[in-house]
This record gives sequence, C-alpha cells and structure tokens, in this order.
Amino acid sequence: MSNRTFTMIKPDAFSKGHSGAIIDKIQASGFRLIALKLTQLSKEKAGEFYAVHKARPFYGELVDFMSSGPIIAAILEKDNAVADFRKLIGATDPAKAEEGTIRKLYAANVGENAIHGSDSDENASIEGAFFFSGLEQI
Repeated sequence: MSNRTFTMIKPDAFSKGHSGAIIDKIQASGFRLIALKLTQLSKEKAGEFYAVHKARPFYGELVDFMSSGPIIAAILEKDNAVADFRKLIGATDPAKAEEGTIRKLYAANVGENAIHGSDSDENASIEGAFFFSGLEQI
C-alpha cells in the first residue's frame, strides 16, 4: 500500500470551471498536493497514456476527448491514497456514484466523468511518472 496516487482533472471539468472546487474537495479530504501541472495532451500523448485501452471500442473517443482541452495532472499524498481517492471520486458512471463524490457533483456522464484516479499503487506510480519526474527529491 502506497501513500501516493495520481489524478487528472479532465477537459470537461476544466472547461466548466470546476477545477478549483475539485482541488478544494481533494485537499479538504486530507490529501496533500505533491505535484500539480496544467497541460494539454496531444492526441499522441493521450494515446500513450491510455494505451492499455487500445483494443477497446471507446479508445478513439477517449483519446479525442482527453486531447480536446487542458487538464490538470497531480500527485497526491495521504495514507491509503489509492483506495481513499477512488472512494472520493466515485463510480465512473456519475449516475451510480455516491452522493458527495467528485463525479456525482461534477461529471456529466460516463464519457465526461470529470476526473481520473489511479486504480492501483503500481498504476499510480506509472501514471505519475508519465507527467512528472524527480519526485523522489520532494
């Protein structure tokens, strides 16, 4: 179990002006921001990040969506970070997400679901390294 996880505020939440409220909610839930970056993924970079889904029918739409506008990438720290963050963001489908979760509050649908959260310690490390380097110095 790690005390760090990776998240990304997706283009839909960013374009609707929800980034500040989402970051506030994350911090109010006890997570500490270790690294934060505003960026925009090219189609190539979005394809690399989501390569695990390449064979899935939604891959093209996902790459198009994730490269459609700015995102905020972040490394977060807290005890039991991955599991606690997955609970905070809620189910991928906001209609099935628990009240008060980030996706229940800010996601429009399964495709535009406001935020990404790593699903394992291993993926948190891989995904964080995709956007950030040199974190061992922090």
